Amino acid sequence: MNKDTEKTSRENVLFDSEEINGISIKGYDFNKGVDYNKILDSYLSTGFQASHFAKAIYIIDKMIQEKATIYLGYTSNLVTSGIRDIIRYLAEYKKINVLVTTAGGIEEDIIKCLGDFKLGEFSASGELLKKQGINRAGNIFIPNSRYCRFEDFINPILERLYKKQQETGDIISVSELIKLLGKEINNPESIYYWCYKNNIDVYCPAITDGSLGDMIHFFMYEHKDFKIDIASDIHKLNEYTIVQKKTGIILLGGGVMKHHICNANMMRNGADYAVYINTGEEWDGADSNARPDEAVSWGKIKKDSESIKVFGDATILFPLIVAKTFALSK
Repeated sequence: MNKDTEKTSRENVLFDSEEINGISIKGYDFNKGVDYNKILDSYLSTGFQASHFAKAIYIIDKMIQEKATIYLGYTSNLVTSGIRDIIRYLAEYKKINVLVTTAGGIEEDIIKCLGDFKLGEFSASGELLKKQGINRAGNIFIPNSRYCRFEDFINPILERLYKKQQETGDIISVSELIKLLGKEINNPESIYYWCYKNNIDVYCPAITDGSLGDMIHFFMYEHKDFKIDIASDIHKLNEYTIVQKKTGIILLGGGVMKHHICNANMMRNGADYAVYINTGEEWDGADSNARPDEAVSWGKIKKDSESIKVFGDATILFPLIVAKTFALSK
């Protein structure tokens, strides 16, 4: 054996290192029994996304303790799922200040008050479901009759709005429409019923991108000059955000709702706290998938903010986060 080769190899592999200060990696010890609260606490020292999850809890706790204005953004599929009921709880007890979502995130909350959705299978045949009049969102089945009931609910509202527009010239904003829907559904299972009751503003910049847009489309066959004001909401949201002392953003998923909240916070040179939960990778350059550091470059999140992205499914993670934060706060 060549001693010089051995020496070189050892120096390259077995060199000494500096000691590191910080949290030691350690998981939960089930010898101590099953304590779900302590299991979640142990995530901080577990590593990988478990530690990001624990940091998200820490950051949201700081938002609450420091009375930051909290913006919650979520994609429509989360309202399709049971996360709708978690968001409803947050609205009912005024745990958040502003909601931003997409069209499905509005209409499916209302539609669920008219008829429930059912658990199905991801593998179900789209062709067979179509014949049965069943729409599939992942492994959730939505009978198409729910949308027929939604049309019966929404058309009288649109008729009243149109009549008022003709008489007064007033055009309703999207956020005002959402509050009206919450008032009219009058159901405590609804997110937007509680937003109406508690005067929580809900913004939906893509209001026509869903069944509500379909209903407006059909309505306009007979009322071609019907209008909804989308311009006033962006001004209202930005003006509201500029004057907030501290802001925290919680984003479940990506897309237009994520950018809408981040962009509003750019008006005040960035949010103070940010928690992202989604499964997207950033390599395609889409804002939907970007980590908080990219938002820092735009001034949407402050450079000295506390922020984290948790790579994971919000249907698993968000109820646990709420259990460790909002549900424990007064």
